Amino acid sequence: MSTANPVAQARVREVAPVFAALGDETRLKLVVRLCAGGPLSITNLSAKSPVSRQAITKHLEVLSEAGLVRSSRRGRERIWELEPKRLEDAQQYLDRISRQWDDALDRLKKFVER
Repeated sequence: MSTANPVAQARVREVAPVFAALGDETRLKLVVRLCAGGPLSITNLSAKSPVSRQAITKHLEVLSEAGLVRSSRRGRERIWELEPKRLEDAQQYLDRISRQWDDALDRLKKFVER
């Protein structure tokens, strides 16, 4: 990657933690639940899960470090909610990659058709 432009390299470093955090099935399921159910407590997030509450908490902390979720206190419980901005950043990055692939395929098609 040393030949890539510095802005592109910085962008990769910025979004890589998001993709790393989402690369785990349990964490991805937690994000999906928070997308569908809004802010939820650990009790709600761990209900009917084969994963312990402690494990769920650790997964949520990884997601928090990546900027994907945040928590707040309501009484004795921590309530977790999604940080949509980080998902939007990841989506924009994937859209950019998709456009680059589309452009490359268009160039290949034009080359083959000549």
